[in-house]
Amino acid sequence: MAASAVRYTSPEEDSGRWDGFPFRDGDIVISTRSKTGTTWVQMICALLIFQAPELDGPIGWYSPWLDRLIRPKEELFARLEAQQHRRFVKTHTPLDGVPIDPRATYIVVGRHPLDSAVSLYYQGENINRARQRELTEELTGKPIPPVPDTPRKPAREWLLDWIDNDAGPHEQMDSIRGVLWHDGDAWGRRLEPNVVLLHYADLCEDLEGQMRQLAQRLGISVPGTVWPGLVEAATFASMREHAEKITGSGQILKSAAAFFRRGTSGAARELLTDDELAHYYARAAELAPADMLRWLHRPLAAA
Repeated sequence: MAASAVRYTSPEEDSGRWDGFPFRDGDIVISTRSKTGTTWVQMICALLIFQAPELDGPIGWYSPWLDRLIRPKEELFARLEAQQHRRFVKTHTPLDGVPIDPRATYIVVGRHPLDSAVSLYYQGENINRARQRELTEELTGKPIPPVPDTPRKPAREWLLDWIDNDAGPHEQMDSIRGVLWHDGDAWGRRLEPNVVLLHYADLCEDLEGQMRQLAQRLGISVPGTVWPGLVEAATFASMREHAEKITGSGQILKSAAAFFRRGTSGAARELLTDDELAHYYARAAELAPADMLRWLHRPLAAA
């Protein structure tokens, strides 16, 4: 039970909760940045593991977010220990902050950073910050200052600020530097046998093909007659239709349906001018290797 090498913290998360995690054969760790398809891949893993188009409960019950500070670590460890099925755990921590165990498979999902940033902007309006702060304070015993209730900038202005924000991954994991660090770290591990890279654009364009490839990487056999129902259940339209059941929105999300806002790429192109897009690409080129960016920057065309 190795300790994680790097610790990432925020007011709501602490990757140190991975320390001492009791891995077992076949575990799956889904490591993503915010709004890159986390719930989508959790759902795909659930469908492949259970081979049934409907779940009995919300996805977070089967696949808890281990780093999030709203449930005691011991409670989540006990819940996972009791699971008899193949386990699949969610984290927003880069792989250098998660113990790498040879018995586990690590899935990292990439998405064009501009599109994930736009999605993050709108998701910010859908979070019940007061309730999230209450739950975190109850667990940690530490007060968290409330975020000032001031009007947010329009999406375009916010996105331009995001592009120029210089906060590092240890300050803001969802900053441009945090996103590119997370994906770049995974890119550097892509040839390791237990690391799988998925891309949001590929899931949009060929969902069934991506599901079949993932099943093969995970060593999961699915009968041919079962595939159509699983693929349909994994579509964005189906997940949005069953949003309440999938998210178990409860106390944190204001709207389960709003969580599945769009499910397509290209939102940033609708907001930014050609010069602003060119500025983003120049900034990204300073922060990440070119080969990784060619993979990550699909399908939003350069200016």
